[in-house]
Amino acid sequence: MAEISEAIAMIKKAEDEADQLILDSEFKSKEMIDESKINAENTINKAKEEASDVAEKTVFDAEDKAKRDAESIVTDAEGNLKTLKSKAMQNVDSAASIIVKNIL
Repeated sequence: MAEISEAIAMIKKAEDEADQLILDSEFKSKEMIDESKINAENTINKAKEEASDVAEKTVFDAEDKAKRDAESIVTDAEGNLKTLKSKAMQNVDSAASIIVKNIL
């Protein structure tokens, strides 16, 4: 009879250990899930920040390039204007001479 009692005690102890193992596993699972959620949120936030930084840098780079292009266009236009003005001034003397000749 003692053997049956010991066997029942061992079975009860094994059931208790199994129940505790299940509780421990559930607790660990919840901890792991919570930690994973936090890590996922951190990863997403970091990715958003990096994407925002890249987008901001891209915009600044585009603005800088546009400013350089605009400055280049202004410089070219000023050069062309000087050339046209110089040519026009040369023609003024010729035109004045023609007008003077026609009037006299």
